[in-house]
Amino acid sequence: MVVHGAGRVPNLEELDLMVAGVEHDSRGVKVNEYLQSVSNPTVYAAGDVAASGGLPLTPVASYEGSIVSNNLTKGNTLKTNYSGLPSVVFTTPPLASVGIQDDEAKQKGIRFRIKYEDTSNWYSSRRVGETCSGFKVLIEEDSNRIIGAHILGPHAEKVINIFSIAIRLGLTTKQLNDPILYSYPTNSSDVIYML
Repeated sequence: MVVHGAGRVPNLEELDLMVAGVEHDSRGVKVNEYLQSVSNPTVYAAGDVAASGGLPLTPVASYEGSIVSNNLTKGNTLKTNYSGLPSVVFTTPPLASVGIQDDEAKQKGIRFRIKYEDTSNWYSSRRVGETCSGFKVLIEEDSNRIIGAHILGPHAEKVINIFSIAIRLGLTTKQLNDPILYSYPTNSSDVIYML
């Protein structure tokens, strides 16, 4: 089987952007943190046609569209913030990721620890017959903030949202663990064991 996941190509060719002085590249219109063109301040771009730094995902396009709408009507008051943006490969089992990977954390000089485990023997995997599952969570040493989470297994596409919220809000392992009471037996209730 061959899977093509190269993404979308911005459909800009027929817009003749150079006439309007709008700089762009293969990723889209070059924009600043307000999603405003860096070369023509009267132009804004979002989603697949913006070289914004956000991943080419549907939630990013919606998010950026809201920012552009706000900034067009109220002036440049909102900036983009892609921290805690999850991505999912909807395979069987699903693979989900949010935050940074080990290599990026090392390159940034972040001191962190990794919590990793094969979860194929956990109840949440066994009850659905999943033999391939696991997780890796990166936790900043000094603050205990969650800086990355990577999950393979049943309902990873849902559980990753909890880690997305934690990263976006700068939550620590304690804040994500206690006194939160997760419904059981759900895959979300596994979060406390991942920390």
